Amino acid sequence: MRKRVGIIRAGVSGLAAIRCCLEEGLEPTCFERSNDVGGLWKFSDHTEEGRQSVFTNSSKEIMCFPDFPYPDDYPNYMHHSKLQEYIKTFAQKKDLLRHIYIKKCPSFLVTGQWVVVTENNGKQESTIFDVVMICLGHYVYPNLPTDSFPGLNQFQGNYLHNRDYKDPEAFKGKRVLMIGLGNSGSDTAVELSHLATQVIISTRSGSWVMSSVWDDDYPWDMVFLRKEPIFNDELQSCILCGTVSIKPSVKAFKETSAVFEDGTMFEAIDSIIFATGYDYSYPFLDETIIKSRNNEVTLFKGIFPPLMEMPTLAVIGFVQSLGAAIPTADLQAHWAAKVFANSYTLPTTNEITADIDEKMGKKLKWFGQSQTLQADYITYMDELGSFIGAKLNIPWLFLTDPHLALKVYFGPCSPYQNAILTQWNQTVKPTRERVVSEAQRPHPFYNLLKMFSFPLLLLAVTLTFY
Repeated sequence: MRKRVGIIRAGVSGLAAIRCCLEEGLEPTCFERSNDVGGLWKFSDHTEEGRQSVFTNSSKEIMCFPDFPYPDDYPNYMHHSKLQEYIKTFAQKKDLLRHIYIKKCPSFLVTGQWVVVTENNGKQESTIFDVVMICLGHYVYPNLPTDSFPGLNQFQGNYLHNRDYKDPEAFKGKRVLMIGLGNSGSDTAVELSHLATQVIISTRSGSWVMSSVWDDDYPWDMVFLRKEPIFNDELQSCILCGTVSIKPSVKAFKETSAVFEDGTMFEAIDSIIFATGYDYSYPFLDETIIKSRNNEVTLFKGIFPPLMEMPTLAVIGFVQSLGAAIPTADLQAHWAAKVFANSYTLPTTNEITADIDEKMGKKLKWFGQSQTLQADYITYMDELGSFIGAKLNIPWLFLTDPHLALKVYFGPCSPYQNAILTQWNQTVKPTRERVVSEAQRPHPFYNLLKMFSFPLLLLAVTLTFY
């Protein structure tokens, strides 16, 4: 008898989970609370993840499903509607929609198996599953740290989380304070700067601001994937023009103003937008399953809770890395499905705990104290790929097909392998108004020379921290 798998949400992680379960002979049932697939990329006018002006921060060749490349005329950085179109096409072509139940809100009661209780129009239904895959991602429960800002209760203007921001018209002619400098915060600040009178960004520690394009106008992630920056093509210009200004942390609020840590003030504030991220919790699940100690998220390889006697629960799409979400979730789902189908056996509890201890120590050194699970993208993808037999043997490839080996080793870290030799063609196709000659493409040996500095930097960092 096939194992029944309950999958929570039908975003990119949920769709990857459905597809992988079907490939492993499992029986998936997916529950989606909204009226369509797509998750974060499905825009809605009411309070929900996403805003009308969202564009991707990862280029199309890096963030596709491995066996479903984007059409070559798609732009490298897509509007959310274009990505939503791709996601829906993927779900239709892979025949995933029949496994999805729309407008179902899950909660869990744990018995011998998993009991998923769904509610629709006030009517509850219970379904028993052998295993459950939670595919909520990061952006569900907004973090609004009002207690961290003295005097905010006296503020006479309005404040909201960036999740509730949809378009800039409501802020026309206003003075706006943005708390936080992530990708979404910088995007919102730039968009507001075209209509608002003044936009101030308050940031505790600043960030590297990079353009979306890098070497010879190629997308940054086709050439370079390492330390996490933020990506915005207009923020620098807005700062130079004075429409956006940068300030340190807010020390306190007054009725119509904010006092910063450096003693300066921003007065006559109309609105405050908190771009302060999201809380990482699953209120329908016993919190100790995900946070097994010291309120820290402890998941083996970012997927499996360590203290469960049997691997019957997987969290897909929770790990944050400097890379695209779709291929990461896809590899996670592949591995989890193999574990559930008994095609892969997890290590012992002691080995799992030791691995988590090692990873938590490295995370603290590299990323600081955080509830999230950060990982180096390429290292993490290689690790997951080795678990499912998808990691290439580069030395053997150099012996058997040197040309392909050069493309793989020095080329982009894309999720697919069947079109490695045409990745650059796919990348430049949307910009064919300016024909890119063969000579302009980064040569493998040119990239090798340019990248000599990075191994040296990594060696220096390793010697410093170890």
